Amino acid sequence: MTAAAAGGPGSRLPARHALLALAVVAVWGTNFPIFKLALGTLPPLLLAVLRFALVLLPAAFFVPRPAVAWRRLAAYGVLIGAGQFGLLYLAVGGHIAAGLASLVIQTQVFFTIGLAMFTAGERLRRFQWLALVLASTGVAVIAGHTDASTTPLGLLMVLAAALCWAAGNTVARGMGRVDMLGVVVWSSAFALPPLLLLTLWVDGPARIAQALGSADATVWAVVLWQAVGNSLFGYAVWGWLLARHPAATVVPMALLVPVFGMASSALVLGEPLPAWKLLAAALVLAGLALNLWWSGLKASLLLAKV
Repeated sequence: MTAAAAGGPGSRLPARHALLALAVVAVWGTNFPIFKLALGTLPPLLLAVLRFALVLLPAAFFVPRPAVAWRRLAAYGVLIGAGQFGLLYLAVGGHIAAGLASLVIQTQVFFTIGLAMFTAGERLRRFQWLALVLASTGVAVIAGHTDASTTPLGLLMVLAAALCWAAGNTVARGMGRVDMLGVVVWSSAFALPPLLLLTLWVDGPARIAQALGSADATVWAVVLWQAVGNSLFGYAVWGWLLARHPAATVVPMALLVPVFGMASSALVLGEPLPAWKLLAAALVLAGLALNLWWSGLKASLLLAKV
């Protein structure tokens, strides 16, 4: 097997495919300040309800249900919909800066590894311990600089969202090779009931009605972007790329999500980028990069010695 086929350092995406991958991570990253704009009008859980309602309909009439057991679709929908995005929207709604949320949510990589160790008996390798230490140090830097814009509660909520994302990844892993766009669409049916019940309980019918009545064109554009841009376009294109290239060639592009997230939050929302934020970002991204690239780098070094 060649290095390109294996997804090692010699692998390269064709220019058009690299631009598609860049478009997806740009959409996912810049979405953090975008949905923050809607949270001034819509309660966080209501925004999540509207997002997944528009993901489900009308797409369910055009996207076939994947060959996946209903229980797996239900688990994925609850974990990703109510867990990941419900908590993420609540956190960004007033407990953590949008740019930092885009960084902290990437700790899902290490939660995913931890769950694989617990459920499948996988062992953490030495380079992964180092990667975990680097990323954890970055999160600790954030925890040491909490203030009115980034609270300990907000940090914990985003970490919990990352854990839910990792659990959703574990469920998806058990599905085998399936059309992830179909999974995203049909699992949304199971994300909606808990989100709807929670927003009715937390916000109440009167607050929901008032928010919907106050929503202007900008707010509805943000809602539409959550469904069409982030869920349908993002997952469809990402899945298309993963079906044509090794994961090790495509997945590292996701490291740019917090870069886009922090930069766009600074531009759109005026969030400051002090030295400690840049240090935290460097540590977390270094940990993620080490986890993604160590095997390929080690293989290249061994080949160079031969």
